[in-house]
Amino acid sequence: MNAYVFPGQGAQFSGMGKDLYESSEKAKDLFEKANEILGFRISDVMFEGSDEELKQTKVTQPAVFLHSVISALVSDNFKPEMVAGHSLGEFSALVANGALSFEDGLKLVSKRAQAMQKACELQESTMAAVLGLEDAVVEQVCQEIDDVVVAANYNCPGQLVISGSVKGVELACEKLKEAGAKRALILPVGGAFHSPIMEPAREELAEAIQSTNFSPPSCPVYQNVDAQPHSDVETIKANLVSQLTGAVKWTQIVQAMIADGASSFTECGPGNVLQGLIKKIDREANTAHI
Repeated sequence: MNAYVFPGQGAQFSGMGKDLYESSEKAKDLFEKANEILGFRISDVMFEGSDEELKQTKVTQPAVFLHSVISALVSDNFKPEMVAGHSLGEFSALVANGALSFEDGLKLVSKRAQAMQKACELQESTMAAVLGLEDAVVEQVCQEIDDVVVAANYNCPGQLVISGSVKGVELACEKLKEAGAKRALILPVGGAFHSPIMEPAREELAEAIQSTNFSPPSCPVYQNVDAQPHSDVETIKANLVSQLTGAVKWTQIVQAMIADGASSFTECGPGNVLQGLIKKIDREANTAHI
């Protein structure tokens, strides 16, 4: 079975999508439609902007979404039998399998980016990458810290990202190094994504998702919060909302897709981060880029 996967924030690079715009009339129309919806020329920032400009939250998330979705929609042989996305990528996956229209997907991603930015400004918070420990050890250490810190991204075995208050994450990093972590490294991010600190953003996004029309998807989406395949619209919506404060269970998603018959994984979007993670989860997995 053909599995298609979609990256999240952090995969952006200057020049992304320019080749699509120049080589496909359909892609060009979709980029221009996006510029209109967002009220600024995001395509110009994607094609010519500096890394600094691309890092702005209002730009980053829609940019990665656009590159991912447009590369899928203009591909001649895009026939997904299962889809999944890492964090933000879940929205790209839901446009790719027909659960969301291109326009509604972009509006929700833009809303999500702005809501997350606001939540970051309410409380100083951060994330850290932890390498070389079992997931259970990381979870245990986080539970013992007397401040907000949780396991946020299960990227692959031995690579987990934690998220929370600055104090909570710093304390956890010290304890994790003592527990034998090869590295516990604070990440240069705007705030504590996928943690309880995103609660204000979750509430804001919940309203937007409830008022958006979703359609039955053409194939199941394996969702971040439970790593299970879903086709029921109401469940998909509830899981999308929970995702903002819940963990990204990427390791478990890939394992579930393989167990359900995924024979190849095709990454749609900028970079090849997900292909690398998939290979670390299962060395035998066939991976490609669209």
